[in-house]
Amino acid sequence: MVTKCPVERDYFTDHTVLLDPYDYFEEMRPRGPICQLETHDCLLVTGFQECVEVLRNPIDFSSINSLASSAFPLPFEPKGSDISEQIEANRDKYVGGDLVVTFDDDRHTNVRSLISRMFTPSRLKANEAFMQDYATKMVKEVVAEGGCELVSRIATPYVTMVIADLLGVPDEDRKLFEAEIAKGQTVGSIDNPDKPTDTSTLEFMGTFFYRYFQERAENPGTDLLSELVTATYPDGETKPDLMTLISLAVFMFAAGQDTSAKLLGNALRYIVDVPGLQQQLREDRKLIPWMLEEVLRLEGSSKATHRLARRDTKIGDYDVPAGTQVIVAIAAANRDPRRWGEDANEFKLKRPGIREHIGFSRGQHTCAGAPLARVEVATILNCFFDHTSDIRISEEKHGKPGARHYQFEPSFIIRGLDNLYVELDPK
Repeated sequence: MVTKCPVERDYFTDHTVLLDPYDYFEEMRPRGPICQLETHDCLLVTGFQECVEVLRNPIDFSSINSLASSAFPLPFEPKGSDISEQIEANRDKYVGGDLVVTFDDDRHTNVRSLISRMFTPSRLKANEAFMQDYATKMVKEVVAEGGCELVSRIATPYVTMVIADLLGVPDEDRKLFEAEIAKGQTVGSIDNPDKPTDTSTLEFMGTFFYRYFQERAENPGTDLLSELVTATYPDGETKPDLMTLISLAVFMFAAGQDTSAKLLGNALRYIVDVPGLQQQLREDRKLIPWMLEEVLRLEGSSKATHRLARRDTKIGDYDVPAGTQVIVAIAAANRDPRRWGEDANEFKLKRPGIREHIGFSRGQHTCAGAPLARVEVATILNCFFDHTSDIRISEEKHGKPGARHYQFEPSFIIRGLDNLYVELDPK
């Protein structure tokens, strides 16, 4: 049986949970790795092993609600022990139902095969050259000014331009994309619970990618968009239609910039706030990848993802009927003391087995852009170390060490700083 959680705080709407989701998850943990929420008709999974089990079981768990979340009732009445056909029949009623992150079965396999074309070694190598030049330019500017608000001045525009370069967005359109993304609503907003995922930014970018793909279809070149236009699915014969390509490009653009921007902000906060860490990294840059993995575990960009049981199944020994919505609490799993030890809530450089974290999810929906995110964040951190002698978090804006106050984006899906004011001393 599933343990009940008699908790008053609402994961989806309570601002105290927004500010400190980890305290909330620790309240849940004594009630077992799986519990039934009282505030919503869904399960909360906080255990590492149990989260991995769900994420690696697409046969029994659909991703259809990964963007819509488990906050709302199903748009249909589930009937029987296998609701797979019902899910597909109601796909158009789900937010993001046409995006790869919500796809199951062959549809997911087909579109995922297209994503692999984006992250070939040669493309990433060329993209790395761009990000190095762009990061250097940006960092030099803010160092000369003595500091900046990192999220809006560096993180968001930097990762936006990196993914724009990878996808081949024309130079003249890149600033338009940057401006639209900057004003877009946070995914999983708790400030607008009736509409937690605003698609206006995706629709804006979709009009541009429609034009790009049309142009490549008429005059194909050697860039990524041209390759996607001529690509086939794994059967070697079937080609994706235009709307599939547009949805894929838009999603990769939006998801790619969001994850990396949040990671950069979270990483820099830890670099400054963990005593001695900044100096360690300056003296040995080979430690930067270790630091990033620990930040991904301890303060990753994703709090949770969501699944819908498509068949009568189990999580561990717990029975889960078809039609059950499940919150896969990635942030809780990555701090599960059963997996990470009693110091699971502490930062530990070179933590054993750190690459086993699920900061980029697990299974067939593992973040395809994870290699890109790691490289682009490491690249700009190296630039900061190259051009500064010291990085500090503004005490005027965020308080003194040990008594910091930070503002986080209002989301039950994303974990990221709304702003981060830093002071930079030049070399």
